[in-house]
Amino acid sequence: MAEPTKPKTILVTGFGPFGEHKINASWEAVSGLPNEINGLKIVKEQVPVAYEQVEKNIPALWQLYNPKLVVHVGVSALADKIQIESRAHRTGYEKIDIEKKCPAGGTASCAANSETDCIETGLCTKTICDRLNEFPTLQAATSDDPGRYLCEFIYYTSLSINSQSTLFVHVPPLDKPFSKKQLTYALEEIIKCGLVLTAKNEGKDMGVSPNSKIYKNGRVAAAF
Repeated sequence: MAEPTKPKTILVTGFGPFGEHKINASWEAVSGLPNEINGLKIVKEQVPVAYEQVEKNIPALWQLYNPKLVVHVGVSALADKIQIESRAHRTGYEKIDIEKKCPAGGTASCAANSETDCIETGLCTKTICDRLNEFPTLQAATSDDPGRYLCEFIYYTSLSINSQSTLFVHVPPLDKPFSKKQLTYALEEIIKCGLVLTAKNEGKDMGVSPNSKIYKNGRVAAAF
């Protein structure tokens, strides 16, 4: 019997315009990524700020690409650092989207594991933040509150499909304080670190150098 096709892609999404964000910093950062990282193709998708679009398209993208890693990116006007979100919830989505709609009952009903109220990522957010904070021009923090809007909704949807290879990143608006170039660079580092953590979860070493930094929780950070 033939082996299943191994994932050869990384799926990265950003959101389109909404509200005051006529130019969405999340998509600006994603669109600047290279087409390949560590030999894996980067698939970049802009997602409308609409619940039905997420319910329809995100599971389809997982099925189409069978990605090694998924990184969703959103913008937060409240953020002054790059935030790595640790979890997402199934319910509480009562804020209307750009189509003036909310999900029925405020619930992410399309998700594969829709009976679980809160799902955490299997990737160590602290490790990723520590990596970003090694750069003097970047600042990062972990967060456990993605905001009960499309950012958390899309995160929950993907976490319910595969929590071991899914991340969500909140970025501040452009130039408050990071430029598009800085945000894109940060995403590259997040992806590289996420690949190493994903491989560790699978019991692989990804060819990590013995000099790679080991954190107190036992996770290994990317040495790029």
